Amino acid sequence: MRSLLTVLAISVPMMTACREAGSPIATAPPAKAEPVSSETNLLSIALTPEAVQRLGIETVRAESRNTSAIRLTSGEIVNAPLGTIGVPSFSTSDFVTLAARQAAADAELRRARAALQLAEQMAQRAEALLAEDAGSARARDEAVAQRAAAEAALTAARTQRELLGPDLTASRGRSTAWVRVPVVATDLPRLAADQPARIGVPGIHSPMREAVPVHAPPTANPAAGTTDLYFRFDNADRAYRLGQRVAVALPLNGVAQGLVVPAAALVTDIHGGEWIYRKDADGHYQRQRVEVARRDGDDLILARGLAAGDEIVTAGTAELFGYEFGTGR
Repeated sequence: MRSLLTVLAISVPMMTACREAGSPIATAPPAKAEPVSSETNLLSIALTPEAVQRLGIETVRAESRNTSAIRLTSGEIVNAPLGTIGVPSFSTSDFVTLAARQAAADAELRRARAALQLAEQMAQRAEALLAEDAGSARARDEAVAQRAAAEAALTAARTQRELLGPDLTASRGRSTAWVRVPVVATDLPRLAADQPARIGVPGIHSPMREAVPVHAPPTANPAAGTTDLYFRFDNADRAYRLGQRVAVALPLNGVAQGLVVPAAALVTDIHGGEWIYRKDADGHYQRQRVEVARRDGDDLILARGLAAGDEIVTAGTAELFGYEFGTGR
C-alpha cells in the first residue's frame, strides 16, 4: 500500500510537467461567428433600353396621400339569425342541443298554425250561426276569444323559433354570412359605426370584401371588456365557414396619411418577405424590402420601406426577380 502511494505521488508531478512542456490540448470553441449576407449588398440590375422594352418594364411613383383611417382587428364568422330579433350562433355553441331545440320549436310552430286555423273556422261558424239566429252571442264571443288566443300562441311560437336562428341543416345554402367583431368599449367613440367594414383572410394580401353593419342583439364580454359588432357580407362562393377567424378593417372617424403603391408592384419570396423593385436615378433596378400595412382595393398602404416619389416597378417584377436569382439569365 505504501509503495502504491509512492508511485502515485511521483506520477502526478511528472504528468503535470509533461502537459506544461508540450502543446496545449485543442478544444472546440463554444461559439463561432460567420459572415452573413446583408440586404445592403443586394444585386443592382442594369438594363439596356432594349431589355426594358422586351421585358415590358413599367414604373410609377410612390405617392403619399390621404387614406381612410382604419383599425385592424379580427372577427369570427357566425351563423346569422332569422329576422331581426334572433341571436347569432357562434362556433362555441352546442349544435346538437341547438338542433334539437330548433326541431321542437318547428313542431310547436306547426301546431300553433293548425290551432289558429281551427280557431278561425270555429269563429266563422259561430258568426254564421248567430246571423241565422241559430247560435248564441256567448258562443260567438267564446270562439272569437279562442281565435285571439291562438293568434297570440302563434306569435309566441314564431318569436321563439326566430330566436333559435336558421335551420342548421339548411344554413349552408345561404348566400350571406355574418361576422362578429369584438371591440374594446373605449374604442367605440372612434369608430365610424355606420360605415362598411372590410374582411379578408389573415396574413394574405388578397382583395378584401365589404361587410355592411347590421343591427343585432347587444352582446358583450364583461371579462374582456369588449362589445360585439356585427356585419353582413356576401358569401355566395362559400369562401368563409362558420367559426372561421378573419381579419377585419374597421373604419375610423377621420383620415390618415399613407404611402400608396400599386399591389402589382409587390414581390413575395419563399420566406414570406415582401419586396418592391425600385429604380435608381442612374437607371439601375434594386430590390427593396417593404412592410405592407394593409390592402385598399388595387393599392397597398406601406408602413415602411420606401419614400414618397420613389420610382417603383409595377410590370416586369417577376422577370427582374428571376434574373436576380439566376433563372432568367
